[in-house]
Amino acid sequence: MARNILILGASYGSLLGTKLLMAGHNVSLVCRKNTAELINRDGTEVRIKLRDEPNHRSIFSRDLPGKLDAVTPADVDVSRYDMVGLAMQEPQYTNHTVRVLMVKIAAAKLPCLSIMNMPPLPYLKRIPALAGMDLEEAYTNAQVWERFEPGLVTLCSPDPQAFRPPEEKANVLHVGLPTNFKASAFADDKHNKVLRELEADIDAVTLDGQDVPVKLKVFSSLFVPLAKWSMLLTGNYRCITPSEPQSIRDAVHGDLKRSQAIYDHVDALARQLGADPADQVPFAKYAKAAESLLKPSSAARAVAAGAPFIERVDLLVKLISHQLGKPSAEIDRTVETVDLKLNEKIVQGGSGAE
Repeated sequence: MARNILILGASYGSLLGTKLLMAGHNVSLVCRKNTAELINRDGTEVRIKLRDEPNHRSIFSRDLPGKLDAVTPADVDVSRYDMVGLAMQEPQYTNHTVRVLMVKIAAAKLPCLSIMNMPPLPYLKRIPALAGMDLEEAYTNAQVWERFEPGLVTLCSPDPQAFRPPEEKANVLHVGLPTNFKASAFADDKHNKVLRELEADIDAVTLDGQDVPVKLKVFSSLFVPLAKWSMLLTGNYRCITPSEPQSIRDAVHGDLKRSQAIYDHVDALARQLGADPADQVPFAKYAKAAESLLKPSSAARAVAAGAPFIERVDLLVKLISHQLGKPSAEIDRTVETVDLKLNEKIVQGGSGAE
């Protein structure tokens, strides 16, 4: 049975969207008007490397069994959909038309699967140790999430690395590290039935008789996606330096001992919240994967390009660590560097406008 999935965010969202289309499900990508027109005319192209092949394959949505369309936030009819994928960067949800759509999604009680690095606040409320914490400061606008029932929101560990090549059109995505989306289950068995159906359908897909990487894996533990926090704090946010951004590889391997200390500290925080060591990714496995990540993180590239806001998982982890009584000088230093770079851009923007 073909499911209808609404995905907010046409860039990273097109990766999950393509996997669903390959499995025969229908996908609507929510994006800006110009991007929607481009996708509705030409479809999407996701470049992914199959196991043991030297070159990336281009997977075009127009060749797939599922149906794809793109739509602006104002034109979404939420009654059409079985599930929502949240794939925008967290600051993008503050856009007025997106906020109006989020109100409609919450009112329709649609299950929401996030593939954001920044966990939606309702998901964090499902974790007893976090439910009463003051974490709103880490969000660009925490009010976006107020109407959502926690049990209807879950999170994937967004481990696949992908980017939009700057020289290409907005409907092209290049997958650099084709790992899996590891999702926590919803609170309701009815929604988990759909989620596990999507998991099985994606798993069954082949291309020219070969397995296609980037699976959706569903876990009963709420803590599996938190494994990404150690990676983000060790690599992604440390790509942001007082000067020019550095690659994830250099952030991790420039001082491997320090990197492991940060990684271990964040893992320990997750265990204090309730995570099992089995939910986590060993540092050695992450460090090995980081060797191939030769570009700065998306957060570092956004800051370098002058973005006034980015997703602040670094600040979120700092707030949690302080409220658990387990602060880290290294994490505090990272947050301070990110704050300085963002303020620098705001000041530059202000002086340029005068």
